[in-house]
Amino acid sequence: MAGVQFSFVDFSSLIQLSMGIADRLDENRIESFSIMYCDFSKIGSDTIKSSLKQVLRNSDAIVHYDHHYFFVLPYTDSYGALTVKKMFEDFFDAKVKASVIAYPKHGDSPSELLGALQIKADNENGDKLDFLDKHS
Repeated sequence: MAGVQFSFVDFSSLIQLSMGIADRLDENRIESFSIMYCDFSKIGSDTIKSSLKQVLRNSDAIVHYDHHYFFVLPYTDSYGALTVKKMFEDFFDAKVKASVIAYPKHGDSPSELLGALQIKADNENGDKLDFLDKHS
């Protein structure tokens, strides 16, 4: 298994596409897909690459900006996303700072979702994701 990587500059468009697919296929789901942010700053790049191949599904999307990794996890609620976080922690044998938001629970547009993720990452981990403002 392995996720599909997208360019960071296309992150907002990827979220919009995921919203469109969810709206077309879902039937009143509270959490159609999750977006999980992970700080992999203490993990080596080869280890990260290996983990992406082992932990993620082929339907999962990956976007990263330096050591900041974002995962769009279709048909995965917040609980499921935290299970993915645990899988990364088990793979790395280390704690991972992470935050999760879900569509439509946390917003109805890419900018609302990215804004909610920024607030959650700051509140939970002290992570400043201000660079997301450029792409929301």
